[in-house]
Amino acid sequence: MPSPTIRALAICLFTHDGKILVNGAHDPVKGLSFCRPLGGGIEFGETGEQAVVREIREEIGAEVTNLRYLGTLENIFTYLGKPGHELVRVYDGQLADSSLYDRAFITGVESDGQPFRAEWRTLESFGPELPLFPHGLIDLLATKEAGTAV
Repeated sequence: MPSPTIRALAICLFTHDGKILVNGAHDPVKGLSFCRPLGGGIEFGETGEQAVVREIREEIGAEVTNLRYLGTLENIFTYLGKPGHELVRVYDGQLADSSLYDRAFITGVESDGQPFRAEWRTLESFGPELPLFPHGLIDLLATKEAGTAV
């Protein structure tokens, strides 16, 4: 069995009218549904910004503009009964196709071929019953809104 590794990820916060674009998921082992912004793994030799652009293009066929780095979050978790550890580079950005902001949801495809529906959700919709991951993201969003993100 290979030793566990820390995975590098990059995600992008797309915000519109007080909502953020998230992909919902469910862990049947925990019986927990949760959400996270779009993005994915950073490939070797790729920057976080390049990973966001590639992942959004691959997942929902959209282009990203005005990327701005907000911070890095460390995410240690258990999913499907297995431990995970991620360093998540978080970016703020805009979708080049403004019509995507008018849709209630955006269909996409994960890297494993599984379809998904990303949707616009208010921050108030997240809590213990429907957490937003990675941990610390809501606090990072608050610093973004306050204009103090690094």
